[in-house]
Amino acid sequence: MDTLRVMQFAQENYRFQKVITSLGLLLFVIKLLAWYLTQSISILTDALESVVNLISGFFGLYSLYLSALPKDQNHPYGHGKIEFISAGVEGGLIASAGVFILYRAISSYFHPSTLKRLDWGMLLIATTAVVNYYVGYLAIRKGKKNCSLALIASGKHLQTDTYSTLCVVIGLLVITFTRFFWLDSLIASSLGLFIIYTGFRILRSSIAGIMDEADEELLRQIAEILQKNRRANWIDIHNLRIIKYGGNLHIDCHLTLPWYFNVREAHQEIDLLEKSVRENLGENVEMFIHADDCYPFSCRLCSKHDCVFRIYPFEKQIVWNSLNLYQNKRHRLS
Repeated sequence: MDTLRVMQFAQENYRFQKVITSLGLLLFVIKLLAWYLTQSISILTDALESVVNLISGFFGLYSLYLSALPKDQNHPYGHGKIEFISAGVEGGLIASAGVFILYRAISSYFHPSTLKRLDWGMLLIATTAVVNYYVGYLAIRKGKKNCSLALIASGKHLQTDTYSTLCVVIGLLVITFTRFFWLDSLIASSLGLFIIYTGFRILRSSIAGIMDEADEELLRQIAEILQKNRRANWIDIHNLRIIKYGGNLHIDCHLTLPWYFNVREAHQEIDLLEKSVRENLGENVEMFIHADDCYPFSCRLCSKHDCVFRIYPFEKQIVWNSLNLYQNKRHRLS
């Protein structure tokens, strides 16, 4: 495994998170200015969400700093799990902000304020929406490339902020033409509910990572890679498990090989399998592969036609997919 490449990914994530955090501070100031000019409760709720952006940005920054640290004796798998905790804190903060926004919006419905200078307010927060969406897109793309849940969570949060800001802009446009000022509270209430939903989704992803919940999409991707690069000597792959450590992936599996292979031949096949996975998923993959020798029942699954020790005729080849790679080898013919 290319440790230097993995460290480079971690450092890239950390630098990008610093940009996100600095930008969040600037956009928060702009939204506060927009609220001061308009006295709109919906703009205020949008600004309050930016406070959460700032806090979660600092959490994400610290988590990416820790995840960039190299493995040590106390952390043999690295420090990447901190990213799941960071994403969980961020999700909790987002949901809490949504609850507060909902409370504030309902209160303002019974005590509405007079809105003013909506043109300037809409222009300012529309600008923050465009910036947030673009930066969020870049964060998600880099997070997926470097397998960083913290960056992906930050990117989704920024894009959620964009959608909520656009709703505020549309609502203020309607208020400008209709003079229905009570709509300001309604917009803020809807925004609060959406933010609560987003926070719980991020929190759910974080818990799934901490509990090592199976990632069906990643399993499907790995199954396609293995099936596409399959060799006749790879009689079967089973007991496959994946654990995420931030940007790193740890994969365990059993590879069934012809029983008469010597250690060197078996090791060559294992190297080829590891290479096929890393070429598609990147160098942040660590694989522990256990070599199994084939049993007589394996003949029915083996497509190696030049085997002189075959006992049973070939019946079928198992097409590897996300539903059968985790199975025990004794279940392969069931």
